[in-house]
Amino acid sequence: MRSESLHVGLKVRHPQYGVGTVKSISEHTVDVRFEDQLRTISPDNSDIEPAEPQVEVRSLNISLSQLIKLTVDETITQLGVEKSDATVEELGARWKNGTLVIKSSDAALQPKEVPLETFFHKIVMMRNNLRVLEQKINANTVLTDAEKFDIQQYITKCYGSMTTFNVLFKNSENHFSTKS
Repeated sequence: MRSESLHVGLKVRHPQYGVGTVKSISEHTVDVRFEDQLRTISPDNSDIEPAEPQVEVRSLNISLSQLIKLTVDETITQLGVEKSDATVEELGARWKNGTLVIKSSDAALQPKEVPLETFFHKIVMMRNNLRVLEQKINANTVLTDAEKFDIQQYITKCYGSMTTFNVLFKNSENHFSTKS
């Protein structure tokens, strides 16, 4: 493997030492943390190779900023995270430009006012984060089915607690629900 293709943090595989992580790079050697210890090796004279898939982009016909934007947008879509302006679209018409007022029982304290769009955005982000958490739990290969079920019960309880805010949604398919 060429030294130029290495970077700190890269996972590499060595035929004798196994998989390790590149910790530092000098002109002719690299320090790699293997499971047993930190080792200094010469990448040009050893049979190390990347331990994970690598990509090389050449002759790209779009700017780097466009590539990054497209990648981020697709990641956001795949995670189910919504942009704040898209979130407001889910807010029922009667709540738009509304205000949430929180009053203390102590009359000496001023009430706290929060635009409903801001509050609603936070509620939707909680819903989305719960969905992502569910996906991560279901995809986890370490947890047993019983452990996954146990954790899912807590998420279901969270959804149940959040049903109070369903009144803010324009469409019922976006509601919090304890049903799978």
